[in-house]
Amino acid sequence: QVKLVESGGGLVQAGGSLRLACAAFGRTFTNNAMGWFRQAPGKEREFVAAITWSGGFGYYADSVKGRFTISRDNAKNTVYLQMNSLNPEDAAVYYCAADGGWRRTDGSLLRLARVYGYWGQGTQVTISS
Repeated sequence: QVKLVESGGGLVQAGGSLRLACAAFGRTFTNNAMGWFRQAPGKEREFVAAITWSGGFGYYADSVKGRFTISRDNAKNTVYLQMNSLNPEDAAVYYCAADGGWRRTDGSLLRLARVYGYWGQGTQVTISS
C-alpha cells in the first residue's frame, strides 16, 4: 500500500519556523515531482510549493516565496518544507502529494492538484499571534 505520511506540524508563534517532512512508503517517487498544498478552514486547497524529481527546480506560491523552501532526499524517499517567518495566514492543514507523471518539470502543471496521484493525510499548522 502506498502511503505519504506528513510530520512536523504544530503550534508556533508568528514569526517562527517549522519544518514539515513527508515520507513515502510502499513505493519510491524518485522519478516524480512532489508538492505541498494547504487548506485553511472555509477555504479551498491551495498550492504551496513543488519540487522536480531531481530536486533541481522548486516552484512556489507567491504568498510563500522567499519564506518557504522545498527540498527532497531521494535516498530517504522524503520531501521537506522549511517554513520561516510564519504568519497567521499560513495556518492550515498542509498536505504532501506525489505527482502521477514521470519526471514532470512544468511548473504551471505542478501547481495543479489534479496532476498529483497520491496524497497524504495532512498535518496541522497553527500560528499564534
